[in-house]
Amino acid sequence: MTKIKLCPVDDVAPDSAKRFDAEGHRIALVRLGDDYFAIGDRCSHADYSLAEGEIEPEDKTIECWKHGSMFSLVTGEPNSFPATKPVPVYNVEVIDGIIYAIATTPDSDQN
Repeated sequence: MTKIKLCPVDDVAPDSAKRFDAEGHRIALVRLGDDYFAIGDRCSHADYSLAEGEIEPEDKTIECWKHGSMFSLVTGEPNSFPATKPVPVYNVEVIDGIIYAIATTPDSDQN
């Protein structure tokens, strides 16, 4: 298990996403209201940043801006084509106002 420091909570506006390259991980941090989700930032169909995509707060999904694949922020599973493989999902902890992504599996989104 690896704890990856991302940013202070105020660095990500509600209903937005931000990309982080930290400790060998490329992570899209998404804020929905006061909830935070962290997933691998590479679309599994093509190597495009998910943090640049559109967020659907009601569905807890993010859309790859290039080809339109939708990914669950909860499971990392694609909900639409052309992507067929999931992206990594990280647990999120907020400690003293700082957001951390927790890499719990060896296949987390490494550079």
